[in-house]
Amino acid sequence: MDFDLSDEQRLLKDSVDRLMSDRYTFDQRKNHFKEPGGWSAAMWSQYAELGLLGLPFAEEYGGFGGGAVEIMLVMGAFGRALILEPYLATVVLCGTALRLGGTEAQRSRILPAIADGSMKLAFAHGERQARYDVTDVMTTATKSGGGWVLDGAKSVVTHGDCADTLVVSARTSGERDDADGITLFLVDANANGVARRGYTMRDEQRAAEVSLSGVQVGQDTVLGEVGNALPLVERVIEAGIAATAAESVGAMEALHTMTLDYSRTREQFGRTIGSNQVVQHRLAEMLMSLEQGRSMAMLAAMMVDEPDASERAHNIAMAKVGIGQAGRFVSQNAVQLHGGIGMTEELAIGHYFRRCMVIERLFGDTAHYLAKLAELVA
Repeated sequence: MDFDLSDEQRLLKDSVDRLMSDRYTFDQRKNHFKEPGGWSAAMWSQYAELGLLGLPFAEEYGGFGGGAVEIMLVMGAFGRALILEPYLATVVLCGTALRLGGTEAQRSRILPAIADGSMKLAFAHGERQARYDVTDVMTTATKSGGGWVLDGAKSVVTHGDCADTLVVSARTSGERDDADGITLFLVDANANGVARRGYTMRDEQRAAEVSLSGVQVGQDTVLGEVGNALPLVERVIEAGIAATAAESVGAMEALHTMTLDYSRTREQFGRTIGSNQVVQHRLAEMLMSLEQGRSMAMLAAMMVDEPDASERAHNIAMAKVGIGQAGRFVSQNAVQLHGGIGMTEELAIGHYFRRCMVIERLFGDTAHYLAKLAELVA
């Protein structure tokens, strides 16, 4: 299999890397975090100008027709820079839901607005009682005239506080854990009955608790098939796993580089700590874990568009486990080799560590996917 990048992909990678090195240093990131909403509106506009917000969409919707590999390249650069903007929520998660499940009218209305940066979305599926069970949905949608009425609550909605539109899952039939009976809706985030409480997570990304009380939506807001949204939800989550796997690899690259540089300059007992064989061995182990994680991220990217659902689920679960283990090993050892300074706010190491730990738990932690792999094998 040929893993070389095309000329277009290489150009994309170089342009995003250059943007991040020029506009997203660690000190600049601190300033972005202080802006209203906790991220940079100017950088969001810059992403739109470069075509990054429309990257996975067809040209007819203002996009560039990119795929999972292009998203992997962008998310890797974003991971190295620890970006704060709602790219994952808007472009990857909700963009996937619209690409795969949206009607022509929905795609024509929303995708160009995402591509030009004028609309942000958030994927509101997880609920407090569900943990990582994607079928556990207690939010309800009741038929009312020509539309629906939504009631319930969603938890830890990534960038849900800044979204203009929410992609909300609700149960239109069946019991709480039934695979059938789940439907996705496009909900105006400022509609009557929608309440949001935004907050900053441990990795400085934004999230929100969302409550829905008697929210009225029309029939044209249904995304995909009524009562059969679970396969679409799974595709959205799989795209999110592939994207965050690439982001984690980018973060691990930065962690390894910073730790290697630190070992060459930090002196103890009259010599650099990198001259100690045990430190050299640990750095080599970090590099091996990083490369294993990179392989898993590439596997996940290749599997995003795999038509065989069982094959796709198996390989993405395997990638999720591999990237979780690699991210934990590399980030923990980077902190340990830096010593106490590694956990201070002034140094970037601790910020990368926290992002890797959050990524490990997004969409399900390592233990959850190990159990899932065991079930698939059985």
